[in-house]
Amino acid sequence: MLNDISSNQQVYLVTGYTDLRRSIDGLAMIIQGQLRLDPFSSALFLFCGRRRDRIKGLLWEGDGFLLLYKRLDNGQFQWPRNEIEARLLTPQQTRWLLEGLKIDQPKAIKDGKTGMIY
Repeated sequence: MLNDISSNQQVYLVTGYTDLRRSIDGLAMIIQGQLRLDPFSSALFLFCGRRRDRIKGLLWEGDGFLLLYKRLDNGQFQWPRNEIEARLLTPQQTRWLLEGLKIDQPKAIKDGKTGMIY
């Protein structure tokens, strides 16, 4: 299901460690209290624990929350460990993350700046 996220879907990566024993209410409290974002938006919020082999996702569907959980059999997610913040990911960064790559690829071609003519 995580691989089927539409390119129109906003995805926030919540950096740092999250206690994955938290339920829907606990994760929504992090989103609203610490990050100052709206858990009732149509965005998907992704959280990762210390072992980096599991992630939880929280998504509001209009009539209730959807809690997603993914555990890797082999490998770890490349998760930023700086202080807790929410990073809005591009569809490409989301794809990289779910494929086990870092979301900041130094050799990737960067988006151009509009209005710049050489």
